[in-house]
Amino acid sequence: MSAAAKTGANALRGEAELRVGGSVHVLRPSFAALVAAEAELGPLFALVERAADGRLALGELAALFWHCIRDRPEALTRDVLGEAIVQQGLAAATPALRLLLGQILQGH
Repeated sequence: MSAAAKTGANALRGEAELRVGGSVHVLRPSFAALVAAEAELGPLFALVERAADGRLALGELAALFWHCIRDRPEALTRDVLGEAIVQQGLAAATPALRLLLGQILQGH
C-alpha cells in the first residue's frame, strides 16, 4: 500500500487523489509544485482558461499532475502516469483536475 493510500488526500489542503495502477497518489498543489508546473506549462491562469475552454492538452494534464504528486515514488515515471490517465479516461481524471484548478484560482 502506498503512503498516499494510508494517509489519503487532505481536502483542507486542497489535495486530490489519483489512482495509477494499483496505487493511489495524493496530488498536492503546493507552491513549489505549482511553480514547477508553471515553468513547464506557462502561466497557470492561461492553463485554467484553456481547461475552462476544453482546450487543455493531455500532456498538460499529465504535467500538472506530475508536478503535484506528493511523495512521488521513484518507480513512478511520467510515462506510467500518462498511460494511467489514458487507460482510465479523462472522466476519471476530471475530479482531481477540477480540484487542482480550483486551488490555483482560489487558494486554500
